[in-house]
Amino acid sequence: MTSRVRPMKLAFSTLGVPGLPVPEVLALATAHGYHGVELRAHPEEPVHPGLSPAERADTAALFKTAGVEVLGLAGYTRVAAPGDDAPVLAELRDLLHLAHDLGAPFVRVFPGADPDRPREESDALAARRLGTAAEDAAALGVRILLETHDSHRTGAAAIRILGPVGHRQVGALWDVMHTWLGGEQPSDTYAALAPHLGYVQVKDIASADDTVPLPLGAGVLPLTECVDVLLRHGWDGWLCWEYEKRWYESAAPLPGLLGAGREHLLRLLGEAA
Repeated sequence: MTSRVRPMKLAFSTLGVPGLPVPEVLALATAHGYHGVELRAHPEEPVHPGLSPAERADTAALFKTAGVEVLGLAGYTRVAAPGDDAPVLAELRDLLHLAHDLGAPFVRVFPGADPDRPREESDALAARRLGTAAEDAAALGVRILLETHDSHRTGAAAIRILGPVGHRQVGALWDVMHTWLGGEQPSDTYAALAPHLGYVQVKDIASADDTVPLPLGAGVLPLTECVDVLLRHGWDGWLCWEYEKRWYESAAPLPGLLGAGREHLLRLLGEAA
């Protein structure tokens, strides 16, 4: 086994606490021992590209004072979506500037390809846009991460876009639910994404047909195998709990689960080590 340089850092996404003001998000992170927060960058949320320079500075200062890192911005740009490049690139650049202003190292994007278009066309479209945006990302010191999601839910699918881009400012975000739903083994996902991997989103669900979020360890997702493969290869990045409360009102509130969730991840890390 490759020795780890440092233990993985733990974060949670504000998708689990919809609309919660930043000071309250930071209070949860510090109370439950999370090193960082992934901010859902959407107009419904306190943090989005419409913030003024002063609001951005205030938000960055709150994180710094709390000693919590902004892991990344979870944006909704669909880089393989049909249509002109200009609106897609403009939306992505707005996210990159916001990430820069907040000190966030990563911006999340989705594939979002049209299933009725030839696969090669959508892959080439996404690669072209990401390659163009990579220059802006490099100038701003931010990395764009393509999430394993929707039209490209496996590592094997994501690499069809990332391979041709070939730019270090464009990488991958491994969502363990989507690769599992796509029938891909964690070892195969890691093999595909390893050169590009930014961070990993963990979660849990009851089954492929019931994706209501569950406490970590209470469902069927291969979290043990995912952590094991990461540690076996000496990977020491972030694990971010993306609890999809925004989409499932019936799900238990995240704040009451954060402590046990952190303990579960630490237990997995300890066992794998």
